Amino acid sequence: MSNKVEDNKIFKAPEFNVHQWVDANGNPTKPVKLSDFKGNFKIIYCFQSWCPGCHSKGLPSLQKMVNALSDRPKITFLAIQTVFEGFDENTFEKMLEVQKKYNLKIPFGHDAGNDGKSTSNIMKNYQTGGTPWFIFIDRHDNIVFADFHLNADAAIDFLKGLPS
Repeated sequence: MSNKVEDNKIFKAPEFNVHQWVDANGNPTKPVKLSDFKGNFKIIYCFQSWCPGCHSKGLPSLQKMVNALSDRPKITFLAIQTVFEGFDENTFEKMLEVQKKYNLKIPFGHDAGNDGKSTSNIMKNYQTGGTPWFIFIDRHDNIVFADFHLNADAAIDFLKGLPS
């Protein structure tokens, strides 16, 4: 799988620093931390509720991967609304609507910066380029993939090849 992680250097994943989370059923929960999934391979999907590409490509790809890998307990999926514009439209409530619309039974986070009106902490800390954006973090908390474009079928094949 190709990616935009520069020169094949290993980058340690920083803490999420996302304060608003819901569980797989849409219920508010304590903030999720990277360390909550120690030893798991983590797939982070970054989106905005108003992003056309998120709905036409990103969310269907995420849904396909979640469904195909639901029997793999060492693979963790998280979705985070990484707000960097449209703060009045890309709200916590809209994030919940996205979770429900796509029937994604995974934790969702809402990240509009520390004050709720500035660029997402994930975007700053992970240097994402907008939305939709996928981040893969290996079992040792190294970022191994970060990009707009993802071939869901190739990702599923790659993830199925990981040790259980």
